[in-house]
Amino acid sequence: MAVIAHTHTGPEKGGNYEYHWSGAYLEAHLISDVGKKRSRNEDSCAMCAPDDPRIVQERGLLFAVADGMGGVSGGDFASRLALQTLAEEYYARRESNIPIRLNESISQANRRIYQEAENHPEYYGMGTTVSALLIDGDHAYIAQVGDSRVYLLRKGEPIWQITDDHSLVAEQVRNGYISEQEARTHSLKNLITRAVGTKEAVNVDLFAVQLRTGDTLLICSDGLSNVVENDQLATAMAGENLQGAGRVLVGRALSAGAPDNVTAVLVRATGALPRTRFHEGAQKVSLTRSGLLGALRRLIS
Repeated sequence: MAVIAHTHTGPEKGGNYEYHWSGAYLEAHLISDVGKKRSRNEDSCAMCAPDDPRIVQERGLLFAVADGMGGVSGGDFASRLALQTLAEEYYARRESNIPIRLNESISQANRRIYQEAENHPEYYGMGTTVSALLIDGDHAYIAQVGDSRVYLLRKGEPIWQITDDHSLVAEQVRNGYISEQEARTHSLKNLITRAVGTKEAVNVDLFAVQLRTGDTLLICSDGLSNVVENDQLATAMAGENLQGAGRVLVGRALSAGAPDNVTAVLVRATGALPRTRFHEGAQKVSLTRSGLLGALRRLIS
């Protein structure tokens, strides 16, 4: 099925990028900065909003962040290719179940990147994280590979990290060997255990959460989450102006030295969310009794 959609992906040519979008009941701001230590931006971010309201009703709105890796030119190529493939595949597939469609779309992106690396020696070893957010009315579905993150902030509640990092250091934190504060300065904090494109197949984490009007979601690369504390993320996300919130987040990362590329996609439910049915296949995330549930989830993982 051919879907005509407003797809915005950036940055181009390894630079900076910023874009703002408003819809009937959602608002989004995308921002990416090369940072202070890197010469090239290997992050990518994207949003896809179909022109046809019926397609939005059937398939939702897609937002994503990818953090590429792989030499001089491989990282930014891998992250762009991953998000391009994700958007194309997601809206083209006939499968009606959202988590399955997200999983299959990322799996196809994995195959494309892996094949490009196999066919072009200059891309050998390239790969990318992918954190994708699909908004279907009052439900959000999240697909996760790597150590980029998805957070949710709800009025009157602490910030909630929906995704789990696929990294060596994150596993040590979950197992109680080191603290989250120690993880921020760990020498191996950038060593990820799962990526899109580095192997022939990839395992995708799938989460789902029911949204309320006023909820704000953040998708970000580790260039933001590694240097900005959760309370600072929450303070910025709570700001009334979403464009300002994005710029504050990047500004905080830059003030902290920004040793990596910094990318953030903010999505806010600004109006009454259409009621939609839940699609099975993703792990439901509840924001009630978050401490206990978070501990249980980490224990299981």
